[in-house]
Amino acid sequence: MNTRSRTPHHLIILVIAIAALLTVSCDRSKKEVAPKGYYATCKPCTRWWWFSAELEDQDIRDQLVWLHDHGFGGVEIAWIYPMGLDSATAHPAFLSREWASHVVFAKRIADSLGLSCDFTYGTLWPFSDVNLPNGDQARTYFDTVEPARRSYTWDFPREGRILNHLDKEAFNRYAAKMNKGLAEAYKGSRSGLFVDSWEVETQYLWTPGFGETFLKEHHYDIEPYLQDSTLYDEENAEIFYDYMKTLSGYVLREFYKPFAQNARKVGAFSRAQCGGAPTDLLTAFSLVDVPETEAILYEPSFSKIAASAAALANREVVSAEAFTCVYGWTSLRSQGGRGQSPYQGREQIADLKLICDALFANGTNQIIWHGFPYNKMGESTNHFYTTCQISTNEKQYLSGQALTDFNQYMTTVSEYMRKGKNYSDLAVYMPLEDAWMGGFYPDSLRKVKAFFWGEYEMRFIRTPEALKGMQPLWVNARFLKSATYENGVLHCGKANFRALYSDVEYMELNALKDLVRLAEAGMPLCLMRDPKEPGKIKHNATYQQMLNRLHRLANVQADTSVFQTKPLIEGNKLPDFWCRQDGETYYVFFANPWAKTIQYPLPYCYAFQNKKTMTREIIVNHHGKSESYTLTFRPTESILLKIDKKGIHPIDLAFLPKRR
Repeated sequence: MNTRSRTPHHLIILVIAIAALLTVSCDRSKKEVAPKGYYATCKPCTRWWWFSAELEDQDIRDQLVWLHDHGFGGVEIAWIYPMGLDSATAHPAFLSREWASHVVFAKRIADSLGLSCDFTYGTLWPFSDVNLPNGDQARTYFDTVEPARRSYTWDFPREGRILNHLDKEAFNRYAAKMNKGLAEAYKGSRSGLFVDSWEVETQYLWTPGFGETFLKEHHYDIEPYLQDSTLYDEENAEIFYDYMKTLSGYVLREFYKPFAQNARKVGAFSRAQCGGAPTDLLTAFSLVDVPETEAILYEPSFSKIAASAAALANREVVSAEAFTCVYGWTSLRSQGGRGQSPYQGREQIADLKLICDALFANGTNQIIWHGFPYNKMGESTNHFYTTCQISTNEKQYLSGQALTDFNQYMTTVSEYMRKGKNYSDLAVYMPLEDAWMGGFYPDSLRKVKAFFWGEYEMRFIRTPEALKGMQPLWVNARFLKSATYENGVLHCGKANFRALYSDVEYMELNALKDLVRLAEAGMPLCLMRDPKEPGKIKHNATYQQMLNRLHRLANVQADTSVFQTKPLIEGNKLPDFWCRQDGETYYVFFANPWAKTIQYPLPYCYAFQNKKTMTREIIVNHHGKSESYTLTFRPTESILLKIDKKGIHPIDLAFLPKRR
């Protein structure tokens, strides 16, 4: 504890915090067994920006109490650069004892208040270290010596070197340092270790041994296509596919799997945004304990990838970084390092509600605000340049009763969206192979060009609109490999479905073989078109044989009538919705239809552009009967229904935000 902060009053607070901790079990098993639940409540959490500076424990306590009193359920501490990029700002060194004392104090006070306390697993992101050993840095094929740089660190102006995410031994060395610095903070309630979206160079990404691994997997040399920079040419799409397949394997086994294992080993859990990673996204999300999506830099429909992974891997929580630079983007370097995104601090809660409702309707059930800058009470000197500005300063920023009421609304919806388990009638084969055979997104889709470039990111995929009433979820080759079809049920991972739908241009041979196996066991399969084999090496005769076997089956058709079952929800122009099944009771959240129209950047006061009440006539097929119901959406309103044997019951969410 910082001696400059030590006062009799402060010691009393610390004693109370420690006493509260004694009621929390600190006996963490070293076995890699991930419990189902991670957060004590469904209240929204917030990223808590700790700018590099001197820290005061009294300020830490005051901010945590304020968050608790305004309906927050926890924090994720993120250690970043000094405000204004002021290199003269005094600060404790990252991972030092003084630094750690404040982190431990924050964790103890959070525990005493019943708040969760997660940690960004490094300073800013991607993972980097100002003292990263030679050889542990990220690299491309053309840059095997000069280390990848990260300019904005806690120890600014010292630059960090970005970790090689394709080398688990490099990660383990990095993790050992982080675990030492956070050792005491791991005690108490279980904390999440967080990794943000993939912000590492992906073009020509390379690591020692990659060429040998590629040769073993694909039986030809990849390096000529790298040496002459033709890998991304359209005529080499099949070569790029093979490169992506090998790269994906590295990302999964050398980064996400060790990251999740390390978190469990130290008594924490892993929370990860896998968006942007050059890998099999559905599998990556399924490896971590809490898959996290993001909006609206990612489309809300992207969230269904994380939600599908959660269903397949039996993960209870699907979190979302929400409200990042809602109205646009401003560079960190603008205004001398003090730039702010448009309308920061003046965000309309109605606009934010559209975003969170779209997230809920695509499978999210835990909101992570982005976010809350560390400040003294009542001050707003510090601000993060791309975030909503939650603040204790009620005169200028998101604060006060309006914020508390919004948090209560999100808490209520999250509680219902964690009851029971995800409901779904239909598995949809994810077009991963199509994405890896694809190249660059057209300029019309690359709205934020600094963030993405290739179809491999799958930012814009959606499950079939015509089948929305069955709440379709994504599946892939990895989960189909162990899937079975018995007694009318497709058992895939930890999820159950009635049938499978495929409308992809490309499909791996092994995945096609599993479709044949399942269809021959009786699984209804809607095969909208015959896929082709991706990659350079083909198995034409075997592939055609598999297709022929499928076409001989009566339960395989290029028409959805093969399902022979009514969806849970029927209707025209259905809004996005999500359903949880708790025993024989369904809870269905319908997002306001206006939420389906949001895109980045959102026009200011967009929620109020729609001033009309909208209705949707639906039929709910439940408990052996069909029941008509009218969804009536007032402006900015979404709807939650409870459906049981007795009928359909609306649940009053009682929140219609006003214009600020």
